[in-house]
Amino acid sequence: MIDQILNEEITEKAVLVGLITEQQNETKAREYLDELAFLADTAGAKTEKIFMQKLPYPNPRTFVGKGKLEEIRAYIEDNDIGMAIFDDDLSSKQVLNIERELKVKILDRTSLILDIFAKRARTANAKTQVELAQYQYLLPRLTRMWTHLERQRGGIGMRGPGETQIETDRRIILNRISWLKEQLRDIDKQKAVQRKNRGKLTRVALVGYTNAGKSTLMNVLSKSDVFAENKLFATLDTTVRKVIIDNLPFLLTDTVGFIRKLPTHLVDSFKSTLDEVREADLLVHVVDISHPNFEEQIEVVDKTLREVCDGADKPMIMVFNKIDAFTYTPKDENDLTPGTRENVSLEELERMWMSRLPHDCVFISAKKGTNIEELKQMLYERAKEIHLTRFPYNDFLFQKYDSENIDPQ
Repeated sequence: MIDQILNEEITEKAVLVGLITEQQNETKAREYLDELAFLADTAGAKTEKIFMQKLPYPNPRTFVGKGKLEEIRAYIEDNDIGMAIFDDDLSSKQVLNIERELKVKILDRTSLILDIFAKRARTANAKTQVELAQYQYLLPRLTRMWTHLERQRGGIGMRGPGETQIETDRRIILNRISWLKEQLRDIDKQKAVQRKNRGKLTRVALVGYTNAGKSTLMNVLSKSDVFAENKLFATLDTTVRKVIIDNLPFLLTDTVGFIRKLPTHLVDSFKSTLDEVREADLLVHVVDISHPNFEEQIEVVDKTLREVCDGADKPMIMVFNKIDAFTYTPKDENDLTPGTRENVSLEELERMWMSRLPHDCVFISAKKGTNIEELKQMLYERAKEIHLTRFPYNDFLFQKYDSENIDPQ
């Protein structure tokens, strides 16, 4: 039972289900469901239809109302659908009731993300963190998984108080969680030694929303071949490369991307991976400027960074990536209605963000190589400042600047 964790690569047809609530209007709900569809595609599922319902709050029994559930069931039966994915976390009671009605596999956003994590994990560190997150997810859902075994154990030598099968498995999982945490502590110690052995080189960490283009930028700057793909969570393992710009070497780290509605225990499970962020001297926040809701993605990343870095105010460069994919609709001069995000040009966004941000920002295309030299110059200047505070008597950096500033007279 316990080892049967979602990690099979099977293409299945799925329907997505979301709610319009007082806290989440229709526009926001559709954005979340579009992202859920991208997650489903990354996991290998094909989204056939999206169902939405307006409710003041999720139904405590079936998440959606009875009528909507019957509508979903009819569609599933008519179209041979094998899975229903819900945009919010479901309780064990909700999953049990929904499964009873729909008679297909039921996933929520967290279990779908865990499936992708399990598929993407490559190193022992990432696999251990994924397994820990999976068990923490499974623990409160044991009631649903073991309803057919919910009875007292009996037989010769087993009479007495005994314990239910659920209690047995809960104890097994708790022991496993404890062991995994111990393993992560050992891995953390090894990582700490590795970071210490890297010397005092300036550390630069790429951070950002998932699929913002961090790995592509990593490949451009480090001239390496880090796996990059137009999928969510393409990178799960932390990658560190040595980069040299002009006469300045520094370490560049690619980290796991962030996402909306990511449960706290998932973030906690990946604190080890995010140690590189906590110990970085400089952060490079990569933003997908072509995404219609990039500003909300920036907020999600900033919030997660505050949690990860314990509120530390680290130096940062804001990199707006994918300008080659940016599109906008010019507003008709006779249209007197208020403008929307779709009517703002790239030039207007550049002026707005450059005046708004307290730190450096640059607009690039990592894929096309646009403005990469400008970004390199920013990285050089910021990393050089950090380097000189660390090595105040090392003057090899100044040779180039002195030679350029010598007056020929």
